[in-house]
Amino acid sequence: MAEIQAPIIPVVADWLRQCPAAISLGQGVAFYGPPEEALARAGRFGQNADEHKYGPVQGQPQLLALIRAKLAAENGMDLTGRQVVVTAGANMAFLNALFAITDPADEVILPSPYYFNQEMAVRMVGCEPVLAPTDDDYQLRLDAIRAAITPRTRAVVTISPNNPTGAVYGESALAEVNALCRERGIYHICDEAYENFLYGQARHFSPGSLPDSAGHTISLYSLSKAYGFASWRIGYMVVPDHLYSAVLKAQDTNLICASRIAQEAAIGALQTGSAYCREHLATLAGVRRAVLDELQALRGCCAIPATDGAFYFLLKLNAPLEAMVVAERLVREYGVAVIPGNAFGWEEGCYLRLSYGALQPDTAVEGVRRLVNGLLRLSGEHSP
Repeated sequence: MAEIQAPIIPVVADWLRQCPAAISLGQGVAFYGPPEEALARAGRFGQNADEHKYGPVQGQPQLLALIRAKLAAENGMDLTGRQVVVTAGANMAFLNALFAITDPADEVILPSPYYFNQEMAVRMVGCEPVLAPTDDDYQLRLDAIRAAITPRTRAVVTISPNNPTGAVYGESALAEVNALCRERGIYHICDEAYENFLYGQARHFSPGSLPDSAGHTISLYSLSKAYGFASWRIGYMVVPDHLYSAVLKAQDTNLICASRIAQEAAIGALQTGSAYCREHLATLAGVRRAVLDELQALRGCCAIPATDGAFYFLLKLNAPLEAMVVAERLVREYGVAVIPGNAFGWEEGCYLRLSYGALQPDTAVEGVRRLVNGLLRLSGEHSP
């Protein structure tokens, strides 16, 4: 555990506590709260004595039924040969998957930049993360993934829409990865936590909808982002039948069952439906456009791939600076917080992730203006 990176979010949060006037473009959550039906169901919870007892490890039957209907209607997934498990968020689903499929010293391929909690989880179970670089627009490189596979490889992970880059992977790229995993006898772990956050012509694709995908595809989902209740910790996973017993063992040991009051809220959220997220997406799309407009001032000193999903941009500063140092100086000297790219596995170069999802439009724009001002000044310190 001592060798595993410390989570970066609490570090940045500590800087923010010391600089209370700073604006955070750090943690990735949506600016809105849960739908009324979710809150109403949670408010009614507890009147029945049975509700205070453990529930089924895999989740409450009513919630499971709603999830299955959603997967069929929105993800095009045939659940024949698969099982659904309700988890305490997609992070727990990922850890459940690792417990189910890996032995110590196995390898898991993470396209880089990676989501830091996944890299941490791989190391915690005694496995080795193997990085497969993406291209300049943060899109998957099948050649890099193929080259990374060894006899110890157990899975390839894809996150689309992506954290930390916001990249959306196309159907053909995800289908190629899924086919490669099937050919090599390894698993394809598909993290789809941001499936509802898409802009312009971008479209979400679930690899679990592919023919012949049931036996080797593990799909992870979150209700936290789309329905605005990150702190409730509720998500779910879809696994092949043959992994179901192992996943339930992992879940029962770590959690027993997802919080029943959170499951009640999730029932209300799914009954409201994903249109709830789409109602707020226009606001996020407007913030995204405004953020991109403000970032144009950095074109001379920064690479800014304009990705089409989630609520992130990953910037590369064209200056010989350390990302961690830059991130701390931005908070203390310029009043804005971002996440340094080394947390996502990019040690070479100065990468910074900004999130525009959590703030009201005016605050987000002010935060980006502070960021632009800070980066221009910090870059100027190292100009010839």
